[in-house]
Amino acid sequence: MPRGSVVGRYYGTEVTVVEDAGRPARFTWNGRVYGVRRIMEHWVTPQDGWRASRGPLTPRSEHWRLEAGAAGSEGVYELRHDTATGTWSLSRVWG
Repeated sequence: MPRGSVVGRYYGTEVTVVEDAGRPARFTWNGRVYGVRRIMEHWVTPQDGWRASRGPLTPRSEHWRLEAGAAGSEGVYELRHDTATGTWSLSRVWG
């Protein structure tokens, strides 16, 4: 592994997210509430089978990489929002 690279842990655990203007403001994971301190990245994954000839992009899921913290625990977290079901999951953690 190259020096300075960071490997995160993968999860897939469903989490509860409180949104503010469509962005995650805080989330609950394993009984702890994590406040979002900074959104680092946001990207959208299109639905399966989407093609340019069919029209505009229809998102399937939104991904948010953010800095967040709870009492005694801070880190970088990646949340995934499935727009079809409305569910949120914790995809990855760097801590």
